[in-house]
Amino acid sequence: MNFFQAQDTARRKTWQLAGMFGAAIITLIILTNLLVAFAFGFTGTQAGMTFEQSLAAMPADSWLFISLGVIGVVGAASAFKYLTLQAGGRTIAEALGGSLIHQNTQDPKQRRLLNVVEEMAIASGVSVPPVYLIPEPSINAFAAGFGTDDAVIGINQGTLDLLDRAELQGVVAHEFSHILNGDTNINLRLIAILHGILFIGMIGYGLARAGGYSRKNGMPLVALGVGLLIVGYGGTFFGNMIKAAVSRQREYLADASAVQFTRDPGGIADALKKIGGHTMGSTMTSPAAEEANHMFFGAAAKKFAGNIMATHPPLDKRILAIEPNWNGTFTTPKGVSVETLGVRGRSSAAHAAGVAQLAGGARGAMQVQVTADDIVNHVGTISDNSIAVAQQLIEEQTEDLSAAAHDPYEARALIYAMLIDREQRIAQQQLDFIAREAEPGVPPYVTRLLPEVRATDKAHLLTLLEMAIPALKELSHAQYKRFSGNAAKLITADAEVDVFEWVLHRVLTKELYPHFEGPQSYHGRVGNIHKVADDAAKLLSILASHSHSDVQQQMQAYGAGAQELGISQPYAKQERFDYQRMNTTLGNLRKLKPLVKPTLLKACAATVLADGKVSADEGALLQGIAATLDCPLPPSIYRQTAA
Repeated sequence: MNFFQAQDTARRKTWQLAGMFGAAIITLIILTNLLVAFAFGFTGTQAGMTFEQSLAAMPADSWLFISLGVIGVVGAASAFKYLTLQAGGRTIAEALGGSLIHQNTQDPKQRRLLNVVEEMAIASGVSVPPVYLIPEPSINAFAAGFGTDDAVIGINQGTLDLLDRAELQGVVAHEFSHILNGDTNINLRLIAILHGILFIGMIGYGLARAGGYSRKNGMPLVALGVGLLIVGYGGTFFGNMIKAAVSRQREYLADASAVQFTRDPGGIADALKKIGGHTMGSTMTSPAAEEANHMFFGAAAKKFAGNIMATHPPLDKRILAIEPNWNGTFTTPKGVSVETLGVRGRSSAAHAAGVAQLAGGARGAMQVQVTADDIVNHVGTISDNSIAVAQQLIEEQTEDLSAAAHDPYEARALIYAMLIDREQRIAQQQLDFIAREAEPGVPPYVTRLLPEVRATDKAHLLTLLEMAIPALKELSHAQYKRFSGNAAKLITADAEVDVFEWVLHRVLTKELYPHFEGPQSYHGRVGNIHKVADDAAKLLSILASHSHSDVQQQMQAYGAGAQELGISQPYAKQERFDYQRMNTTLGNLRKLKPLVKPTLLKACAATVLADGKVSADEGALLQGIAATLDCPLPPSIYRQTAA
């Protein structure tokens, strides 16, 4: 399954969940009405009436009020739970007692983990997610969030202590599969839905207790409470069965994706073997783990109903799916010494060869023949070459710039430095603005980092931007608002916005806004590219205008893209980069359904590749477009370029 199919599947599963939720509410309405009728009839018999007379005495509109009450209670409870999850993945991590691992940590094991996550993120084309350490001795991990914008990775202390780098990489790759395939979004919605159904049972428990203390009408209340308790928890039981069935299938897919991403079956298989040989296994002691059990790498809680309630397939079946010749022996974990941590990974000979072939000299235009299909097929996936290129891009950063990207204070200065104009007069105005408006202490860092930033090509600057996202997410809300406002002022200081500035601003907005202001849901509803043909034509015109030197080349490039889409709108030359038009156009195109987006991206790639190569600005534009459309583009395809 490719990225777009996975996103479409996740979208359809969301609608399926909504349908099941509706069916569950209808069932609850029927059962609750029957319970109330029984309780009302029972009360009447206590007063000397027959059961039938008691039912006849019920107000005619009581069925309506009961039905509306059930809908209101379940809906309100689910909505409340959903709102508590609006902060995204960090809500789950904090509920489990997790603590954020700061990007500038010097702990060797934590540093190794952050490096693995960083490599995997850059290799997949998404910004680096924050990482939380969960104080549990078992071997487990999870990914949580509504999407790539607010996703976090959670890792148990036992995972950090007992797995080597290859095993840790396998686990992290498994979690990235859940993020890229849209599983994390489904998982959060499942929590909200099940909480709404469970709340009926919680009300029943409260009524039963109240009836036990009541001398008048105590028995009917107890009967009604017990009935609601059975209905609510019964509904939750069957809801958990559905959740478990969905989760088990997604775990097999994530295991397979981890092998595909790392090209190392032994990494994830050995991690699973260590879970089987560990006294704690993957179980969690936190009470919050039960609710989030379906999110974890391994089963966080043992289920009394056996396989039908298990959110994860049996360990032996998962291992055999990866290693068919496994002998059935689990591994007793011994721990990993600091000396053998392998904090920063190195490319193998095969990886290095792949980098040499792909990057060829990451100082010029692309040397390898890449087609539009290649670009589309690599969206949302990871290969050994993309991991190798990510490692190379990270390792080629200067020590000062890399350290700045990992420090919440210096990261702001790093981004400011990227926005300083090359023209001296404008640059001085920007530096004066920073001296006035930036946080105290930041301006000197800008001055210190500026020469190195100017000597760094755009491919590496964009990598630094992605590396800096977790550090920027450590800002307070007030600091974020100040930083965001300052960055916008620096971008427009020369009254123009160039391609690199636009891409930088799009990435910052896309990654930071959901974290500080709350995730935004975008539901693709447009299933035919011809319904947005005018916007598609505008996008291809902008790409062609800024990808090729003369009008004839631009028209040929536009024609290549338009042919892929099958549109007939004429080419409209853009004299300058109109960022506002670009934002409006992409905002409309973002409404496309997942399975339609590949066609649009292929048209964009065909436009750029009309002359057989990708320049630095073209690569940056592709990244900005793909990021806005929620289609992560790996660096091995388009980042073999320089400024």
